[in-house]
Amino acid sequence: MQIKERPAPAMRVQDMTEGNPIQLILRFAIPLFIGNIFQQIYTMVDTMVVGHSMGDAAIAAVGATSSLYGLLVNFASGMNSGYGIVVTRHFGARDADGLKRSIAGMAALNVTVTAVVTALSLLFLRPLLRYMNTPEAILSQAHTYIAILCAGMMATICYNMFSAILRAVGNSRSPLYFLVISCFINISLDLVMVIGLRLGVAGAAIATVIAQGVSALLCGIYIFKNYRTMLPTKEDFRQMGPILPEMLSTGFAMALMLCVVDLGSTIFQRANNLLGETYIAAHTASRRIIAIMMQPLHTIGVANSTFVGQNWGAKKVDRIRSTLKKVIGVELLWAVFACGVIWLFGGALVRFTTGASNEATIQNAVLSLRFHFSCLPALAVLLCLRSSMQAMGQKTAPVISSCIELALKIVSAGWLIPRIGFLGTCMTEPVIWVVMMAFLIVAYQVQVRKRFQLEGVAGEARLQQ
Repeated sequence: MQIKERPAPAMRVQDMTEGNPIQLILRFAIPLFIGNIFQQIYTMVDTMVVGHSMGDAAIAAVGATSSLYGLLVNFASGMNSGYGIVVTRHFGARDADGLKRSIAGMAALNVTVTAVVTALSLLFLRPLLRYMNTPEAILSQAHTYIAILCAGMMATICYNMFSAILRAVGNSRSPLYFLVISCFINISLDLVMVIGLRLGVAGAAIATVIAQGVSALLCGIYIFKNYRTMLPTKEDFRQMGPILPEMLSTGFAMALMLCVVDLGSTIFQRANNLLGETYIAAHTASRRIIAIMMQPLHTIGVANSTFVGQNWGAKKVDRIRSTLKKVIGVELLWAVFACGVIWLFGGALVRFTTGASNEATIQNAVLSLRFHFSCLPALAVLLCLRSSMQAMGQKTAPVISSCIELALKIVSAGWLIPRIGFLGTCMTEPVIWVVMMAFLIVAYQVQVRKRFQLEGVAGEARLQQ
């Protein structure tokens, strides 16, 4: 491969192959964290507005679709994340031609995959909701809500694609600005459509799709205006063929991992839905808070993935290895802090974020939160190792860990939850986090350390030439 200097137009980029690693990762992660918080607010605002205006049954209708929608979106966005890893490596290697061709492949594959996923999801939504044991009392509202979200999936994926391109070159701030704007649009439209126009859960879904479309449009325009020299030409689209196998393998590995996890969550939620509306609402309330409080872990993991990807492309394996322990330490600090917050203020958070009034719903949601956050340190280590291994092209262990997770959730759905009820729902994921952490620690020791040694020897040979 012919290595060229990275394009250097007047645009915001961050070279993470030089400088203090932790400062670079945190500087990159902070805007990403704020952006992810606002992205979570999309769904939380839906729950809050619907819950305060329509009651616990509407909360259950929104919550009954969460794992299914996550499965559909994460397949397409997982592919996108895999494509982004390839883009990041070419940026780190200063390969201008490879960078353009990988972006061309990313665009072409995204259009195809998103169209197929959207069509299939709309075709089979109602049977899937019935399969998940969605109660008849909320089936119609649940179907309306998720059908509208699936119809607007292209907006979500376009934003993810554009933000992945910006993250690959070290720009995590610009996507944040557009996301904040669209979040306020979403809040305003929720109030107008749900409360003012009385459109119910359909209004909440429409507001979310419109807001996501705005963020995608703004992000796309920004890239076109400020990163035009990095964008592919017609010639790059014609020559992207050789890079597509790498992009597909990386994208499918990431999508498979995410989909296996979400498929397990769908089966898991199917068992929980049999427990009734109170427990569905409790599970929904706890999941909303878990999603918010886990964002620092996810964003540091994504920032670390970008750091590892750029340095892997630049063949700086010692820099990757020395930084990993520090990143895990930062993740563990947040996990311990979040656990303390939940044990002290869990009930107040449930009431504020959902508007739930049923005391049984609140108590069960707090029970779920305490189980999950007590094992959050295990998840911190798990996410850090997984993001690092994926960025280095070590796809096997993360995918196997996801398959083990699926198996454990199937066991829980078929055996544990029917026997001990909502307590089984609370226990399943925390136990899985601990098991998966142990598995990936072993896999890292076996696979990645050998790869480090090989890359280190190759790097020394290049320096001697």
